[in-house]
Amino acid sequence: MFALAPLAACNGSLSTIDPAGPSALRVADLWWWMLGGSLLLSVLVFTLLFMALFRRGVADRQKPDRKNVWIGWLGLAMPIGVLSVLLVYALWVGERSLPTGTAAVRVEATAYNYGWTFCYEDGSCSEGVMRIPAERPVDIDITATDVIHSLWIPRLAGKMDAIPGQVNRLRIEAEAPGRYEAVCAEYCGIGHADHRFVVQAYDIGDTADALEAAQ
Repeated sequence: MFALAPLAACNGSLSTIDPAGPSALRVADLWWWMLGGSLLLSVLVFTLLFMALFRRGVADRQKPDRKNVWIGWLGLAMPIGVLSVLLVYALWVGERSLPTGTAAVRVEATAYNYGWTFCYEDGSCSEGVMRIPAERPVDIDITATDVIHSLWIPRLAGKMDAIPGQVNRLRIEAEAPGRYEAVCAEYCGIGHADHRFVVQAYDIGDTADALEAAQ
């Protein structure tokens, strides 16, 4: 029962392990790899601890032998090996997450205390709702007007800072039409907890109805 409680918390509109796009899928995969690596290291640590606590004889505690040396080298090599694999995989995921080329759609996102403005290539803008076509890559050019914020759509992509005077680009893609919740992931003041917005991914063949529903 207690083991299932943390798993229940992993499900929801802001879950990073319930991806709805290719970028978020890579983040979720990295999360699972890191979880596996941490479990492997935990097993190693407790195994070595068990071996140290239950060695036979007083002589073993007084004089180091080959067994002790082997345990020491294993305790050094295993964490280095596991962490090296995780580091290489994380760098590979980060490299693949960088935008390459030009996306089909571009959105300008501007953060401020405590809201979001989204402007589109046709000149229209929306407040608190970002409208994007489903199944198409979208580049979001992110900036801010006051303090540093951070745009985070957990089910679609990782975080990207919104910095005054600077534009950062994040590429997202929704695999299916729907509403995806998003938050500011950088503390920005007393209204930070309510600094949220919604991504409305619409079917490209039903644009008019989807835009009307998102208003």
